[in-house]
Amino acid sequence: MDDFKILVVDDEIEFRDVYKIILEDKGYETVMASSGEECLTILKAQSFDLVLTDLKMEGISGIDLLKKIKENQYTCEVLLVTGFGSVESAVSAMKLGAFGYFVKGSDPEVLIKEIEKLVKIKQLERDNILIRNKLIQFDYLLDSNNDKFKDVLRVAEKAAMSNANILILGESGTGKEVIAKYIHHVSDRKDGNFVAVNCQVFSEGVIDSELFGHEKGAFTGAGEKRIGRFEEANNGTLFLDEIGELSLNTQVKLLRTLENRTIERIGSNKSISVNIRLLSATNKKINDEIKSGKFREDLYYRINTITIHVPPLRERKEDLPMLINFFLNQMQNEMKKKIIKAEDGLMDLLTSYNYPGNIRELKNIIERLVVLSDNGIIRKNDLPELKNLGDEENIIDENVKSLKEVRQLAEIKYIKSILNNCNGNISEAAKVMDISRRQLFNKLVEYGIKE
Repeated sequence: MDDFKILVVDDEIEFRDVYKIILEDKGYETVMASSGEECLTILKAQSFDLVLTDLKMEGISGIDLLKKIKENQYTCEVLLVTGFGSVESAVSAMKLGAFGYFVKGSDPEVLIKEIEKLVKIKQLERDNILIRNKLIQFDYLLDSNNDKFKDVLRVAEKAAMSNANILILGESGTGKEVIAKYIHHVSDRKDGNFVAVNCQVFSEGVIDSELFGHEKGAFTGAGEKRIGRFEEANNGTLFLDEIGELSLNTQVKLLRTLENRTIERIGSNKSISVNIRLLSATNKKINDEIKSGKFREDLYYRINTITIHVPPLRERKEDLPMLINFFLNQMQNEMKKKIIKAEDGLMDLLTSYNYPGNIRELKNIIERLVVLSDNGIIRKNDLPELKNLGDEENIIDENVKSLKEVRQLAEIKYIKSILNNCNGNISEAAKVMDISRRQLFNKLVEYGIKE
């Protein structure tokens, strides 16, 4: 561990100097304190992995310092340094929570070995936290029975080992951002920031400031300097979701940044170097956007060194039982409700439905079932729109001839069901469907759906 920090506390400067030489020679970052009082002041401002303190000092003794460190719940361990005549006191201190002790005059290698033991323990703790965090975020996606999705994960893992820009394609709600996070967490940038920006939610005038930052006074309302998402993601990963929504002007600035690896804050002509891995995603047919002149072809080639297509949920139905179980467990934990049974026929309904809103819709459905459950039972009647859709899917209108008309009918049913779930709230429904409020309003007008 290169970042293992040690705070040495001793009221004799000669001993402090010796410890500094020994510890820094082994590569440990070392800070000195001449008393227990100074140690406590330093701990308020900085965090350390280990406090190495003399047992007998003027003012606060090593034992009292240990007690105060434990009382304040500082995360550092304490290792006591004692003379031969005070070993018994040092052993007693271990009962109070000291990590160990070192006898003055002993071989310094004994001290180094004690510290190395602690380094290994701290590293294991950090590794376990990282593993737990990855499992929390990704276990339901990594465990797939679907060949298409397994291939997505395989390509994502290989791509993560490079610095190539990656374009993630797929319908709304398929989990494109989760794939982006997974790429970041298995890459060598995992210790850097993962910064996500939904390009769809920012207007043209705001998105430039969001991405590149601005200087104080750069425009009306710019009361202070602000760094943009590129600077925030420096040495990490920047994820631009719905990149197809960017205006052509912003696309030009983005292309320039990717070519030069520099940005300029709004209101400044100073170039700032940035080192980021760019991940992008869109649910649009990007080739159609290029043909219509809405997306720059040169930018497209910059962002899609590697392209990953995330399949919709209807194409990986073998994963539904696992996903349903995952979200059930998640919602039970969040809502502190225990589900003991699913009503007969409910699981058949959930596994046969096509989920036009993909994983996001599945999660919302499971959340609704848990919210409305009684006596630990989830019921079909709490999903009337799915129940009706299940019945209607067996009936084919002989007058429907084109695929376009079939899609329109499916969209109308889906929009109506989501609006019903959201009590007619267009903004909330648009969020669930992962489209803008304007896009949903246009659909309502197009299909003559009343709010």
